[in-house]
Amino acid sequence: MVQRFGGELMRKVIEPQMEIGEIAIPDIQIDLHSRDEIPKVLIGLQELYRDQYLRKKVFEVLKELIPDNVSPNRGRNGMNFWTILVLGVLRLVCNWDYDKLTEIANNHMTLRLMLGHSLFGKPFRYALQTVKDNIRLFKPEILDKINQIAVCHGHEVIGNVDELSGSCDSFVVETDVHFPTDINLLLDALRKIVFIIMTLCLENGICGWRKGMFNFKKVRQLFTQVRRMKHSSSKNPEKREERKQLIIKAHKLYIDLAETIAAKANEAIILLQTADIDVTTQLKTDEICRFIAHAERQIDQIRRRVIEGKTIPHHEKVFSIFEEHTKWIVKGKAGIPQELGLNVCVVKDQFGFILHHRVMEDETDVLIAVPIVEETKQRFKNFNGCSFDKGFHSPDNQKKLAEILENVVLPRKGKLSAINREIESTEAFKSARRKHAAVESSINALENHGLDRCPDHGLHGFKRYVGLAVLARNIQILGHLIQQKKLKNQQRTRKNRLCLLRRRNKKLRKPLEKMHSCQISLL
Repeated sequence: MVQRFGGELMRKVIEPQMEIGEIAIPDIQIDLHSRDEIPKVLIGLQELYRDQYLRKKVFEVLKELIPDNVSPNRGRNGMNFWTILVLGVLRLVCNWDYDKLTEIANNHMTLRLMLGHSLFGKPFRYALQTVKDNIRLFKPEILDKINQIAVCHGHEVIGNVDELSGSCDSFVVETDVHFPTDINLLLDALRKIVFIIMTLCLENGICGWRKGMFNFKKVRQLFTQVRRMKHSSSKNPEKREERKQLIIKAHKLYIDLAETIAAKANEAIILLQTADIDVTTQLKTDEICRFIAHAERQIDQIRRRVIEGKTIPHHEKVFSIFEEHTKWIVKGKAGIPQELGLNVCVVKDQFGFILHHRVMEDETDVLIAVPIVEETKQRFKNFNGCSFDKGFHSPDNQKKLAEILENVVLPRKGKLSAINREIESTEAFKSARRKHAAVESSINALENHGLDRCPDHGLHGFKRYVGLAVLARNIQILGHLIQQKKLKNQQRTRKNRLCLLRRRNKKLRKPLEKMHSCQISLL
């Protein structure tokens, strides 16, 4: 049996009626001695389900996934929201792709019990596309609400958390793109134009693109020639000028053919728009127009850079035509000259939980310091202290953060005045600065568990992926805390049993010793 996705589906948070052979989620036995991340995540999810009040809060949030115009009680059965949550969290914490996730969901016995499947009868199997489509239903706002529930419960498990002190830092999450150059970005745009326009023209009976693949092969050949050509390193200026002219000529041939294809695509779009086309064709036409705009921009930049010898300003550059939100980020790290992606700012507490995160679209560390602290304070009222590094410093930030938090550790840039030097020389400030390094451990854990490179598409997909990674990490920490607590209880129970056995043995020894002494006296 394979579950399919599509059309209007009847959605449930979880199936209320248990099947024969199914085990209740709180009663599932999970290996407490395993050091793998899967048991820790399953223990964390089991804890969210076991507590009735907690489960009710999580289920109320999951119900927000149902669109307003869709009835949850009509249509074909869709994947339960609890199942989507379990699979989404597991995908990120293990850093799996959808193929591996589907394979594990169909064959991992403990996971299938957590998903609500019976061990008897015909096994229920998930389809790859079903898993993909359902996990993509999540929204960053919903994930943030579940994250707050998990973190608050984690603080209750720890106990006696009167005051939260955090550490704030940012890091780069890379997008799944190749290294951008103006010539390969132009090739990407032309490839999409040719492939999509050929399909549309074939479906709508429009002629003129029969040799589309042949023309694209010519584009690839010219691209290869341009890519392989290097400037001459000869000391002879004539040779250098000769090689320069050859490079200019190769680029001219490349962009001339690109302009021809783009102009021909515009003509085909005009013919398509005059005919009666459906909604799908209209969406594809809009997509072609977007790629034509990309191609025209890259043609203009190649002409200005190579032929006219101008420098392209950084703000005009685009680093991916598919993931347009990608930024060129230079952090100044050793061995990493640049990174392609977006900055993500996180705030962690003293227990390792990620209290809040934010994707920085057009923001720097200086601009985000105050907003992220205000948002964290709204979510956690007992959040009273936070440490930063020098990148977040500005005089305005120093003043505003001091009004929001009781304890602010924000080192200043440049040469310090006598008063500031005295402040930063105190033992409390130095101690907080030493503890700030713990945020790097949390960032490294996030990167190891899926947040090194985002494979999801679009800015919304990027934010969803980051939100799932943060939620998965917090559930893993929650599971680890409960796992250690149960192991300590087991050790305590084992010690108590040993003590009882020793006491019983002592009671048995006393009459035996008395009998032995009597026998000795008789002798």
